[in-house]
Amino acid sequence: MFEITLTPSAFDDLYWFRMTDRRIILDGIEEQLSHQPHIVTRNRKRLRPTRVAEWELRIDKFRVFYDLSIVEQWVEVKMVGHKLGNRLVVRGQEYEL
Repeated sequence: MFEITLTPSAFDDLYWFRMTDRRIILDGIEEQLSHQPHIVTRNRKRLRPTRVAEWELRIDKFRVFYDLSIVEQWVEVKMVGHKLGNRLVVRGQEYEL
């Protein structure tokens, strides 16, 4: 089982969402990333090199960006945002990956 941590920035990102959305996001993170977060699925994919993170998790309209270590069994959530059409919005601002 992988240990999941959120960066202080990711915590700040979460507080831009309503309480019900936060619960959906946190439940999705726990469900999807605690076991085999390095396996590509319909909701998880490895990203091209970006300045944010190596992996993206899709939870409904939300996007969670994370890095991981298979050897040390940890996942670090770096950023949380949501998709509006083809735009990614983080803390109320459009974000370019």
